[in-house]
Amino acid sequence: MKEDLIKKFLKKDNIFAVVGASENSSKYGHKVYKDLKEAGYKVYPINPNAKKVLSDEAYDSLEGLPVKPDVVNLVVPPKVGEKIVKQCNSLEINQVWLQPGSESKEIIEYCEENGIEVIHDRCVMKERIRMD
Repeated sequence: MKEDLIKKFLKKDNIFAVVGASENSSKYGHKVYKDLKEAGYKVYPINPNAKKVLSDEAYDSLEGLPVKPDVVNLVVPPKVGEKIVKQCNSLEINQVWLQPGSESKEIIEYCEENGIEVIHDRCVMKERIRMD
């Protein structure tokens, strides 16, 4: 994984959407959302089953966001992620971060074939701390 790609994704002015953000503080979707928010990023929680995450309005889908995110971070099973990257492509979102456990060969290949920059096998929280 190229360091410059990680730095590009983690620019402080990037807007993140965390797909799989959760109200449950023991879930990684919650931890990732909280970490990015506390680090000063503008971040939106995406979860059709949640009303709020950390007192922020949760959104059903990427299409429902008030702004287009620069980076979509996936904290969902690969089968869900396959649908999300297709949404990213149709919305012209070209940066996807796959949290460990959310990646699949199909998702990575889809991203590469459709001009979507993808980071996988790396945790956004660990990389953010390492880059600080």
